[in-house]
Amino acid sequence: MTWVVFGVILYIFQLLTIVIIENKHPSKTVAWLIISFCVPIVGFVLYYFMAQDYTARRRVRKRWFVENMVEKLQIVHIVKKAQELRNTELHSQERLFELISSLSESPITGNNKTEVLTNGRATYDAIFEAIRAAKHHVHVEFYILKDDVIGRMFQKLLIEKAKEGVKVRVIADGVGSIELKRSYLKRFEEAGVEFHWFLPLWVSFFRRRLNYRNHRKIVVVDGKVGFVGGINIGDEYLGGDPKTGFWRDTHLKIEGDSVYVLQVVFLHDWAFTTKQRLLSRELFPPQDLVGDEQVKIVASGPDTSWDAIQELYFGALNHAKDRVWIITPYFIPDPGNMLALKTAAVSGIDVRIIIPHKSDSKIVDWACRSYIEELLQSGVRFYEYYRGFPHAKAMIMDRSIACVGTANMDMRSFFYNFELNALMFDEQAIDRLEQDFMQDFEDSKEMDYKQFMERSKVQRGLEALFRLLSPLL
Repeated sequence: MTWVVFGVILYIFQLLTIVIIENKHPSKTVAWLIISFCVPIVGFVLYYFMAQDYTARRRVRKRWFVENMVEKLQIVHIVKKAQELRNTELHSQERLFELISSLSESPITGNNKTEVLTNGRATYDAIFEAIRAAKHHVHVEFYILKDDVIGRMFQKLLIEKAKEGVKVRVIADGVGSIELKRSYLKRFEEAGVEFHWFLPLWVSFFRRRLNYRNHRKIVVVDGKVGFVGGINIGDEYLGGDPKTGFWRDTHLKIEGDSVYVLQVVFLHDWAFTTKQRLLSRELFPPQDLVGDEQVKIVASGPDTSWDAIQELYFGALNHAKDRVWIITPYFIPDPGNMLALKTAAVSGIDVRIIIPHKSDSKIVDWACRSYIEELLQSGVRFYEYYRGFPHAKAMIMDRSIACVGTANMDMRSFFYNFELNALMFDEQAIDRLEQDFMQDFEDSKEMDYKQFMERSKVQRGLEALFRLLSPLL
């Protein structure tokens, strides 16, 4: 009897602990309570090791970020007013401009040249070409790095540059790249390539960081050329996975002042993994006058004061006048963006979202579809991509903003992952991304509300279940 009473007290204690700690995130609280109710001991153990907050570290990282921006970045032109944007569409959108300007500590820079890279082949060709031309350093950060055909080609090139005397630094996420074997890492070590894990599996487990992953994809060459987007290093991005087939993705090449910000983000992550703060001015060389495109890099993660990318989507949906087009492989919106999507659509905004016809995760697919019914009712148009797997993470708002990056439109990317998006304001870049969207619409089928309502009760039940758990997926 004593053990029963003790068990009940312990169970009540763990439930109260979850409620108190997660009071700012009701949906997350419900998800953890359901798990703890179904599997009491296992649920609390998972909560203990996976739900640790990063709040205590925020001020330190933010202070160092600001110091770097002020002292190290020799930016040619910083856009401080909406009227300074070349795209006149935003001149009257001062509230949106102020929101964008405040997202993360990075400025909108004016001396840039961008190139939208569609799919794996174009991206790898551009990255490999830039690395071959490296003279001083190559900084690489990926969520997934694989020991397959393209992974070995990538490694061979990095090793060649290291042997030439170029400093090569590599970060890979401890969970996303967990399949990497020791033999692959040993080749790096023997060639003088510095490789480090971002939160290895066991370290993140015992440090209670398992739920927080580094989902960024960054390449910086000599501090002058940078890459960011949805593509990791693996054969599937070239269509080499028989399950997904053709892999639709978007990446971005950047030259100019915004590469400084990519560099700063990489160096923060390098400091986190190695405890080394690299502050050499050689890592921030003067930029040539490469172009007049205006770009802002938005970094987001559990260690920042703002959920910057979540705020970005919310702001775009609330300030749009004509359209918001989104492509994302995983669609699990937070309550704020859920309401913003419905409000925009009801207000007559052309809201379109491209999602996979078949996801690479059945559980995520069930959770995703649990949100679709009420959004279809509101007038949001969903397109299922049939040509293959759409892994791109991109957005267009009117002819004002284009966004390409690493973040999916889901709560994991918004609140748990370390992510990185690039905002472009020039009409030429927006039009280029629009071309990809138009092709994606052709390769997709628009969802019909009546047909969607015909799904089985079992399907609806699974959707309802995994919607409750969706804040943790």
